[in-house]
Amino acid sequence: MADELHQRYQRAADAYRAHEAGCPVCCDDRHCPVGAPLHGTFARLQDAWLTRLRGQRR
Repeated sequence: MADELHQRYQRAADAYRAHEAGCPVCCDDRHCPVGAPLHGTFARLQDAWLTRLRGQRR
């Protein structure tokens, strides 16, 4: 069974990458009004996923 947090993290990454590919404004350090919340969701879920992985290694 796939981990729900990982699935959400991957979907958020896919959504942001798809937007970024077609947006002339969005890049690593700059985001348009549509891209900013997509990137924020991706970053938050990535942080949660990495925190979980670090906790499992202890």
